[in-house]
Parts: sequence; C-alpha cells; structure tokens
Amino acid sequence: MWAWPKNAPSPLVNEKDARKGGPSPALALDPPALQTAPRRGPRTPGLRRTQPGLFRCCRGTFRSPLPSPKSGQIDGAGEDSLQLDIQKLKEKSDMLDKEISQLIAEGYSVGELEDHISQLHEYNDIKDVGQMLLGKLAVIRGVTTKELYPEFDLDMDD
Repeated sequence: MWAWPKNAPSPLVNEKDARKGGPSPALALDPPALQTAPRRGPRTPGLRRTQPGLFRCCRGTFRSPLPSPKSGQIDGAGEDSLQLDIQKLKEKSDMLDKEISQLIAEGYSVGELEDHISQLHEYNDIKDVGQMLLGKLAVIRGVTTKELYPEFDLDMDD
C-alpha cells in the first residue's frame, strides 16, 4: 500500500482546500514528485508556522494549567493556612532553640563547631582528589580501583 512520504509537502496547498476537507482528488492521486511544493517565505530557525485555517483550537489565549484561586479562598481559607504555617514555624524555632541550649550546656561552642565543619570539608576535598588519582591509576594499569586498595593499605569502608 502506498503511503505519503514523510518529507514530502502536504497535499493541502491552500486554506480553501483545507475548509473543503482536503485537496482535490487529482492532487491526492498524483505522486509527490509531480506536485509542486507551496511557496514559502524565509524561515526563522526554531519557529514553525501552521497553514492558515488549520489548528484554530491551538491559537487561543494562554490558559495556565494551574487552577486560579477562588475569591472566597483568598480571604478565608488562605488566611487560616498562613496562620497554621506560622504556628508550625514558631514550634520548629522553639525546638531548635532548645537543641542549641542543650548543646551549649554540654560544652559545645559555635566556633568549635564551625572549625570542625571546615575541617570536614577539607578532608572531603582531599579524599575526592585521592579517589580521582586512584581512578586514573586504575585506568592506566587496566584494573579496577577496588584492586588497588590493598596496594595502598586502604580500607574499602573508608
């Protein structure tokens, strides 16, 4: 069975044919090589224009997929929701203040914690560089990094 080639121009040449429900029977029966392609103006990359009269359902105004809020919800339900969110945030703030107080009572200081975090970041950066070098060495030798761990006295869990 003959099918219309993908790259061939559409048999719908003008808007008049499109309104009638398709092209004339002669156009539909002629092979694509005998038909002349419709003239087109210069094309802008990335833009595709549809033929006039087709796909009118797609040319309407933009409609957001999100439902618009109802006027009653803005005042009543929205305010209740905000109050609930504020209450939850206050409870979370109180809980964090209690945790901070407990850590200070145990002898921790903010400066000490910041220093410890900074050292952990440095450790992780050095470990990442070591893993990268180990991976490059494994590629050069044609082995897995796992096979190199014993050679360098590395623990698999580290």
